Amino acid sequence: MSAGLPIRNTTKSFRRLFIANRGEVSARIARACDALGITPVFGVSEADQGTAVVRGRETVLLGPGRAALSYLDPMRVVQAAKQSRCSALHPGWGFLSENPLLAALCEQHGITFIGPPAQAMALMGRKSPAKDIARRAGLTLIPGSNGALADAKQALEVANATGYPVLFKAESGGGGRGMRIARKADEVEQAFNDATSEATAAFGDSRVFMEKLLEGGRHVEIQVMADRYGNVIHIGERDCTVQRNHQKLIEESPSPLLDPQERARTLEAAVRAAASIGYVGAGTMEFLMDESGTLRFMEMNTRLQVEHPVSEMRSGLDLMQEMIRVCAGHKLSVTQDEVKLQGHSIECRINAEDPSDNFRPSPGTITRFVLPDLEGGDVRVDTHIESGYVVPPFYDSLICKVIVHAETRDLAIERMLRALAGMVVEGVKTTIPMHQQILKSEAFRTSQYTTRAIPGWS
Repeated sequence: MSAGLPIRNTTKSFRRLFIANRGEVSARIARACDALGITPVFGVSEADQGTAVVRGRETVLLGPGRAALSYLDPMRVVQAAKQSRCSALHPGWGFLSENPLLAALCEQHGITFIGPPAQAMALMGRKSPAKDIARRAGLTLIPGSNGALADAKQALEVANATGYPVLFKAESGGGGRGMRIARKADEVEQAFNDATSEATAAFGDSRVFMEKLLEGGRHVEIQVMADRYGNVIHIGERDCTVQRNHQKLIEESPSPLLDPQERARTLEAAVRAAASIGYVGAGTMEFLMDESGTLRFMEMNTRLQVEHPVSEMRSGLDLMQEMIRVCAGHKLSVTQDEVKLQGHSIECRINAEDPSDNFRPSPGTITRFVLPDLEGGDVRVDTHIESGYVVPPFYDSLICKVIVHAETRDLAIERMLRALAGMVVEGVKTTIPMHQQILKSEAFRTSQYTTRAIPGWS
């Protein structure tokens, strides 16, 4: 299976596109721009100047290495895009990718934002409105509060009615921040106050809501893509249950335990939900699969995900190119009937961390980097690094993603193990040994695990 079939270059609206991101993200966007005949312009911090991904390319210096003074400053990013005469801006994932202010600033300055309209992003970025949209579309929800909670007193009333344990979550949150658990009534007030404080500090929004804590579930997500003409398709689902502290480690498609009827029902409802708000571009609906096998809607990520290559390998579509095209005003290149999902795909995120030392970050110089055998396109490595690359301490420690495709899940696991064994990364600690242990474990191979623990790893 190829890493994404090329889409015919019909994008004429953009000549120059500003990449408001770094590392592996910017490399992925640039590959799509090159395929579409668009000149990519890279926004870089001082820490990313001269790296392989931007060597020989146009760059604009955004600021110091600290993300808050460079990649996380929306005014600075939009100014750089205008300064470099770009008609479009792609935020990638992470940083400002789900910030409605960036989308609105782009619109104000005549720059096409490669993502949904600011209004749709703001709507789905707030958990309570998103749940209302999901409910109307026919998606099943997790029991809990009807919107944000007014105070600790109301939190206790709702928690008692819902049943324990309960989970408080930030209305505007993500990444595990602004989340607290209460397992009994006398823990509610403290959990509510702690969640509110963290939500305020992390997102500038003190509102929190409450859900029934469903422990021991599976994390499943659905990839959707929409154009400006009301056409919406899904590209199947991904299972992202292997996580640590709400951060995904391994993703695969299809989900090995999902009932076919539940899959079909939820895929159709996810498409309806996206269509109902005039969504444009790539988006991901996040679900928790409970012990009964029911998919319960949690939230929508209004961007392309880190793990989108899993869906590309199964479908043969280049979702990055598709996203740029639809935001340029083109219709989707395929209908739902033309989306053919084949085989099984797995992705491992490789980080510069030491998993044997509580995942301690391992910044430093990668003295040697060797790719594995790509096996005729059935193995794919998305990365921005090379031998001599310095992993900076300022950002996420992801150095590459390894993605494989095979006819069956068992064959995909074996292919991934070969790929990891053939990859050489010297100079820093990486999570490769952990991934190998997980993939070899009986728990992973039989898919007998939940979000509560990493299978095969203690």
